[in-house]
Amino acid sequence: ARSVYNDDKLKQQIFDLKAWVCVSDIFDIVKVTKSMIEEVTKMSCNLNDLNSLQLELMDKMINKKFLIVLDDVWIEDCDSWSSLTKPFLSGMRGSKILVTTRNENVAAVVPFQTVEVYHLNKLSNEDCWLVFANHAFPLSEDSENRGTLEKIG
Repeated sequence: ARSVYNDDKLKQQIFDLKAWVCVSDIFDIVKVTKSMIEEVTKMSCNLNDLNSLQLELMDKMINKKFLIVLDDVWIEDCDSWSSLTKPFLSGMRGSKILVTTRNENVAAVVPFQTVEVYHLNKLSNEDCWLVFANHAFPLSEDSENRGTLEKIG
């Protein structure tokens, strides 16, 4: 999802607006909607009630083509999805919403016209180690210390 969001082709005005919002397992529609506004406008939002937030988001999205990434979604409730996605209806045709989740049940309740589920394969032990090592032992560390730390790990 991150590579799609950051792709150079998208920076060439395919989308008028882009927002990456982490939803997480404790769903707070006010917080998520506020985060979308702040991502889209690149400004702090002082609104706190859902109706005002949704009207503001609709206003920002009206007649615009947007890409919204809802990351780490756990919402299985249809009513919550309906409320969350209401502002998206004001956007232009061709707008996209990309949802990432670790919960297979989420895809069944996502209220979008086309839902394509893409399952990621688990990383091998070797790939997991490479990811860990690259973060735990930056290349900037001198090689002697890195080698010692890798032997321990």
